[in-house]
Amino acid sequence: MSLLRSRTAVSPLRRRDLGDAARVMPTVDALVAVERPEEPMHCLRPAAIAAAARFFVSGFPGETLYAVKCNPEPAVLRALWEGGVRRFDCASAAEVSLVRSMFPEAGIHFMHPVKARSAIREALALHGVKDFVLDSAEELAKILAETGAGAAEGLGLVVRLALPKGEAVYDLSGKFGAQPAEAAALLRATRPHAARLGVSFHVGSQCLEPLAWRRALALVGEVVREAGVPVDIVDVGGGFPVAYPGVEPPALGAFFAEIEAGFEALGLPEGTALWAEPGRALVAAGGSVVVQVQGRRDGALYVNDGVYGALSDAGLPGFVFPVRLIRPDGPAPSPVLREFALFGPTCDSADRMRGPFPLPEDVREGDWIEIGQLGAYGACLRTGFNGFDRARIVEVRDRPMIDTEDPAALAA
Repeated sequence: MSLLRSRTAVSPLRRRDLGDAARVMPTVDALVAVERPEEPMHCLRPAAIAAAARFFVSGFPGETLYAVKCNPEPAVLRALWEGGVRRFDCASAAEVSLVRSMFPEAGIHFMHPVKARSAIREALALHGVKDFVLDSAEELAKILAETGAGAAEGLGLVVRLALPKGEAVYDLSGKFGAQPAEAAALLRATRPHAARLGVSFHVGSQCLEPLAWRRALALVGEVVREAGVPVDIVDVGGGFPVAYPGVEPPALGAFFAEIEAGFEALGLPEGTALWAEPGRALVAAGGSVVVQVQGRRDGALYVNDGVYGALSDAGLPGFVFPVRLIRPDGPAPSPVLREFALFGPTCDSADRMRGPFPLPEDVREGDWIEIGQLGAYGACLRTGFNGFDRARIVEVRDRPMIDTEDPAALAA
């Protein structure tokens, strides 16, 4: 019996859970040798995810809310829970429902600034969610209307503040957030309706500069002073970075130190809550994808996954992921490396990952390539384009291709 399960990728939140411990393999190499997969294979490392969660939860000077959008796979969520995560940042009714079904006692926070009315009603009525983010007067009116005057008791309302464009790999300054003067007015308008009033921001995804959070917190201070009303929560969002080939971010401790200093400088009353919404930093190292080479043309390899699958970030954004060749039998791979680009399986010429990806110069059709650091925004961005919507998934026990910041925690 196969150790793997085929699954469609269009709706990750509806995937079936992984099976029992018999489905856990010791290493990716052992798995490839046994299965010889001809479809993309997602390899999850729950121990690495749990270790990253423990490290973040113990080091961050506040509450940790996992950003579910980053990877909603149930096995990933279980590993995060094992690592001490007890609160979840959800952006849809489906994410709220998933988390509540798995963890009845979890803290769930609906952090999307523009929500469907039905999603607000469902989150509160069916799942007891009372924390909602907003960035406009219209969204505040929508939340109040859909929660109802009586049901609104106990609401936590968080105003999202827009930040100037920064240096993060993914800039998030253009879609959400109220400008400072508007945010101050929103805080004043929201305060009478909120049992807990907060202000949040997001510096951008994969932000490599710890001082970005200090600057954002200083802006929060200006807005709160202009608003002239007390706040109960400061949410510093996500964006915490991880290592990729050629990218070595500062230690997470440097980010925590700047956040703590910036938060203390606000001079808010004792008991004001500090939240963060990490995603990539908790799960990136805990996932990889094994693809098979289907053809080679000079310095380009044609593989069976691409930008419409798990490798979206390797396309236009240009992320370079760690790679290694797996050849269970036949001649040993050449020790000489060559830089390759990758083409995905679809007929779209945009299905190209320029890399470069260093691999043995004799890589050939039929070889397998493991691509690491894909626990974040890998499987959950898959589409069914061109019919290439099948993927396989399994848990493994070997170490990540790029180790976590605290490798000793893997044994904890």
